[in-house]
Amino acid sequence: MTLTSASLRNPTAVVVAILLIALFGAISLFKLPIQLTPDISQPQIVISTSWRAAAPEEIEAEIIERQEDVLKGLQGLELLESNSSQGNGSITLRYKTGINLERALIDVMNALNQVPNYPPDATEPVLAVGGASTFDAIAWFALKPTEGNTRDIVSYQDYVEEVIQTRLERVAGISQTNAFGGLPTELRITFDPYKAAQLGLNIPDLAATLANNNDTSGGFNEIGRRKYTLRFSGKYGAEQLKEMVLDWRSGQPVLLKDVADVELTFADRTGVLTLDGEPAIAMNAQAEQGVNVIDVMEGLQAAMKELNEGPLAREGLQLIQMYDETIYIGRSMSLVQNNLMLGIMLAIIVLWWFLRKFRATLIVALSIPISLIVTLVVMYASGRTLNIISMAGLAFAVGMVLDAAIVVLENIVRLRERGTESEQASLKGTTQVWGALLSSTATTVAIFLPIAFLEEVSGQLFADLAITIAVAIVASLLIAVSVLPTAARRLLKQVSADDPHDHWWSNITKGIMRITSTPARRMGWVIGLMLFSFVGSYLMFPKIDYLPKGNQNSFQAFILPPPGLSYPAARFEMSDEINRRIMPYLKGEKSPHIEHTWMGFFGNFGFMGGRAYDADDIQQIVGLINSEILRGFPDTLAFASQEELFGNLGGGRRIDIDIQGNEVDQLLVAAQVGFGAVSQALPGAQIQPTPGLTLAEPELRMIPDERRVAEAGWTRQQVSSISRALGTGLYVGDFFNGQKRLDVFLRSTDWDSPEELAAIPLYTPDAGVQPVGELVEIVRTAGPSSIRRIDRKRTITLQVTPPNDISLEEAIAAIKEKAEPTIMEQLPENGSIRYRGSAEALTEALANMSQSFVLALAILYLLMSALFRSFKDSLLVVLTIPLATVGGIALLQITNLVIFQPLDLLTMIGFIILLGLVVNNAILLVYQTRMGEREGLSRHDAVEQAVRLRLRPILMSTLTSICGMLPLLLIPGAGAELYRGIAAVIVGGMSVSTVFTLIFLPSLLQLGKKAPMERSELITGNPVNNA
Repeated sequence: MTLTSASLRNPTAVVVAILLIALFGAISLFKLPIQLTPDISQPQIVISTSWRAAAPEEIEAEIIERQEDVLKGLQGLELLESNSSQGNGSITLRYKTGINLERALIDVMNALNQVPNYPPDATEPVLAVGGASTFDAIAWFALKPTEGNTRDIVSYQDYVEEVIQTRLERVAGISQTNAFGGLPTELRITFDPYKAAQLGLNIPDLAATLANNNDTSGGFNEIGRRKYTLRFSGKYGAEQLKEMVLDWRSGQPVLLKDVADVELTFADRTGVLTLDGEPAIAMNAQAEQGVNVIDVMEGLQAAMKELNEGPLAREGLQLIQMYDETIYIGRSMSLVQNNLMLGIMLAIIVLWWFLRKFRATLIVALSIPISLIVTLVVMYASGRTLNIISMAGLAFAVGMVLDAAIVVLENIVRLRERGTESEQASLKGTTQVWGALLSSTATTVAIFLPIAFLEEVSGQLFADLAITIAVAIVASLLIAVSVLPTAARRLLKQVSADDPHDHWWSNITKGIMRITSTPARRMGWVIGLMLFSFVGSYLMFPKIDYLPKGNQNSFQAFILPPPGLSYPAARFEMSDEINRRIMPYLKGEKSPHIEHTWMGFFGNFGFMGGRAYDADDIQQIVGLINSEILRGFPDTLAFASQEELFGNLGGGRRIDIDIQGNEVDQLLVAAQVGFGAVSQALPGAQIQPTPGLTLAEPELRMIPDERRVAEAGWTRQQVSSISRALGTGLYVGDFFNGQKRLDVFLRSTDWDSPEELAAIPLYTPDAGVQPVGELVEIVRTAGPSSIRRIDRKRTITLQVTPPNDISLEEAIAAIKEKAEPTIMEQLPENGSIRYRGSAEALTEALANMSQSFVLALAILYLLMSALFRSFKDSLLVVLTIPLATVGGIALLQITNLVIFQPLDLLTMIGFIILLGLVVNNAILLVYQTRMGEREGLSRHDAVEQAVRLRLRPILMSTLTSICGMLPLLLIPGAGAELYRGIAAVIVGGMSVSTVFTLIFLPSLLQLGKKAPMERSELITGNPVNNA
């Protein structure tokens, strides 16, 4: 072979190549970005629009519906999801993977320009492009006052935006930061409605007077030699505003300060946020794609130290880091590194046991570091990152890169043991097996190609694994035919002719040939093993899941408080009580010790989270939160769970049941029935209704009396403005304080009951002073806390997280069988149920994986047919695949008896890896058999020779592969659940298939006895000589 000959002629060039690989590998290792997971593209555009104090119905009717109407026909749009809540509306546009987001953004902007109009005080729509969640951050921080600082922490919102967020966003690799828990500043004009009515001030006119005061440029005028700019200073300052003349009474001016207080103040509290039991402002930091998270985190921590020692110390504040993603990265990477090193050690021990030659073992072991270094270089050159998936690929590659090296060196050693000269043994030993190695490498790489090019989430997630293994295997082939022969020639000067295990190989070969000696036995083995494989696989086939949980050292809790919960009730009755219960665990007075907690209540939604001081305690803490901390609150639904690594990719292990219809009342009834039905179908499941199960958000509905409003000289629109002034405040303009623009609101003094509201006097243009109750009827009622729409249909979603010991496949089947019919009975004719989240993602991923598996098999078969020059021989190899499948499934089920291990998508990759490993052994046997026949041997003798010659390398490569995977299967730790399933499949499949293949293939090959080939056929048909 040309490459082998060149390497043997110039060993110095081989050494130089290895040194260059090592050099570039070191550079790549230091420059490769380190991340937790691969960058996943989930193209989406989020449109957010605010309308202060508007109810969900108004947000839906006046904003969301109008936007949806112009967005519904966008190209490439897969899902249109909207949410209308108090004061805010958002639309999420989810697109097909691979779409041009820049083009999509232009289409969205053009569509939004077609919206006829928005309410006067609604904000312009804000667009966010990408796929990152606000809570998908690499770090969370808490801002707390230090001892002696008595200022309310919520008042630091502007300071946080100007100082802290600005500094953190300057860190290289940070895309954005978000702050929660502070209150913005506003200019508030609080009028006394009784004084205003007494002085005959009309509220709509007052609002108009306040709104139309702006600085104006009058242009330019030349006076002599100078050109002057003419400017009218019509804008009021905060103090000047108090002196505004509203009207005249008896020759005296009525000033604004006579009927109202003007002050710069903070917006009303709508929620409470605490960190470690104390009020605080929370901040997070989100990283850009493709950056080294370790370096970014070091930059963030340096910025935090700089802030704490500088401006924050002067303000009496302290910034504390609550969450650090790199801790989990370090722990999971450390586990993979340790398993990788342990796998290498075990593989080397196995090699030495077989060869009992230290130098020969060392030569084979050389292929591991060189292959891995080449892989690192290619990863860096192709823009990949070092993450838990690519690291797993490197770990799995350890057992696979030895295959080619073992086959080559074993053949060289065998020739040397027979007395062949060193250089001739290196060249001949490599050339003899080149065809088989090329076949096995080409087929293994071809198997991974379909995965690498999948565009969906599963393909993007596993592409790093596929590319890493494929590159390592190609590198190992090149090393096996260049570095190994050269090293063998130099280092294997003296080779003992004694193989200590020779009698084993002879006895095993004789045993195999004896049990396949008759046509009946051969047919029995072939049919029996195939039946066993198919029937066993069918009976033991495990339940399917989406992605492994990848549990982290943190928990999250969802809290659905009673509808209409006020700020004081949320603060004193819930937040303070939960913090009181959890404080002993935070201080370490009780175990388990909790390191940090965070909690917030905002309107109809509450959340909680935290981290364990010891990562091993996190499951115990989740149980504590559910059984003790969140128990006993009336009309409250709350549960905690351990945070999942892939929670943002289709919802982790969450099934979204979308119950859709037009009428809210019917949807609520169906959702309530569905909640109960799912609870019965899946005992122990966590069910989160979004937005809620009751129409119980308390409302005071003001129904206008058309005649009295007209008699008073007003319109409905004016009375609507008055209602806003009597509530949260009527927006009348903005005010620039020299640094930023602040909103200006006109609002009345507080009232404490509906009766007091009805008694408030209003001066009307035509009917004098009238109480509010004369113009409108005030009715106590209830409304929705938020309105959710999916593809323009009103929707209530039940987000179901199955118990840990139930797979997604089982959970979906139980819901469809036991809960869906009950829900459908409650829905009208136009109602429907659809499944999203992991349920939808699992269906899509299974379809893609099935196509990839079939495509991989087709590519495998065709490539082998071309390399073997025979469709029949490649079919013989493919027939060994079911023998491996049953072994993988069997060990997966055994693992599941010890710890929950379903057949998730990552585990399915194990079966694809298994395809590549299993066919390697079959290729060696078939290839060697055909070589023997071409040399003139009978079919029986050729099969016996193939088994005898290839038994040792087959067992060596099988055991090294198994030993490389064993640590990933057996050793627990951070991220171990990600690799356990793959390792179980490969270890089980390789163990069973090796035994079965050594019986199955000799039986199959001998089914049709064939006479020795003619000499002419031998010369023209030998692919080895052509190589």
